[in-house]
Amino acid sequence: MVRDPSRKVGIKDVAGAADVAVSTVSHVLNGTAPISAEVRDRVLNAANALGYLARRREKASIAVLRSVLLAVPSDTLPHNEHNLFSWTLLSALTRECERRAIRVVPLEIDKPVVSGARVVEMARAADVDGILLLSEDRSDLLQEIAASRIPAVLMNGEDQEMQVDSVTPGNRFGARYATNWLIGQGHRNIMHLSWEGRSTVRRRRDGFLDAFRVNGLSLDTAHVHLAEGYLPELGGRAIESWLDRHNGLGGITAIFCAADNLALGVMAALGRAGIRMPQDVSIVGFDGVAIGEFTSPALTTVSVPLEHMGPAALHLLEQRIVNASLNPPAHRLELGCRLTIRSSARMIG
Repeated sequence: MVRDPSRKVGIKDVAGAADVAVSTVSHVLNGTAPISAEVRDRVLNAANALGYLARRREKASIAVLRSVLLAVPSDTLPHNEHNLFSWTLLSALTRECERRAIRVVPLEIDKPVVSGARVVEMARAADVDGILLLSEDRSDLLQEIAASRIPAVLMNGEDQEMQVDSVTPGNRFGARYATNWLIGQGHRNIMHLSWEGRSTVRRRRDGFLDAFRVNGLSLDTAHVHLAEGYLPELGGRAIESWLDRHNGLGGITAIFCAADNLALGVMAALGRAGIRMPQDVSIVGFDGVAIGEFTSPALTTVSVPLEHMGPAALHLLEQRIVNASLNPPAHRLELGCRLTIRSSARMIG
């Protein structure tokens, strides 16, 4: 008998396709009884092939998550060329919430600084199902949110005490990969330009140093140089001070910047100093924001999966809500980054 494609697939259809009882399908999908691996695989394969799993997941997502409090630093909200990282992330998150009819209640948490208790108070007043935090990982803030038992996910941050779920780029691995690539291109004297930022930025510094260690290279040629912040003009000022102090590049053949914003400032300053890129020095950034495509030369960078961080955070939030009675341990999800090679970096030797 041919199934009518216009009719919704139900649990009986899955049971028939898998040749098991309806109760067996229910136990497999809900985890309510031990089922052999062979039968379990048969049921899941049938449910997947019939589209039942996809429909069930979509239905559960809509039912479970109706509203979220989105707590963000104020400088992430305006759209400008210096906050493209957070703006791109938030745009993707907002689109996903609109698609799924999830209400978003925004809250600025830094001007003035808002406590965790205030975030919890706002979440309860707005009657939201969960809290999403962006780039704000103060330990006291996270402790108070965790104590409230309101489901919460931190985006682009680290909870050092692992009390709340988090989703972040693979900062350390991405930086190690980029530095390893530079080393593979023949570079040995490499600067890492960074700033005293949060732990996510320090992970990029860790990855830079990791690459030297795994390649058996001396850390004497791994130069960590700090700017006063992440804005382009601060990156330019930092590289100018280096050039003045060393009467030029000082033997450096590559500069790996902890953010594309820094790289933009560095490239402008080097251009003013008459230093050619990549002929005299290679430049690599981190973030993969769109503006890097249009620099001259085009910026080689570590591209962060910004479009995926928001949806991943929503998924973690849903899982926390669904499994609340089990009180599972906090999950830390790291998303893989990739190296986008353009014309600002080259092989030497």
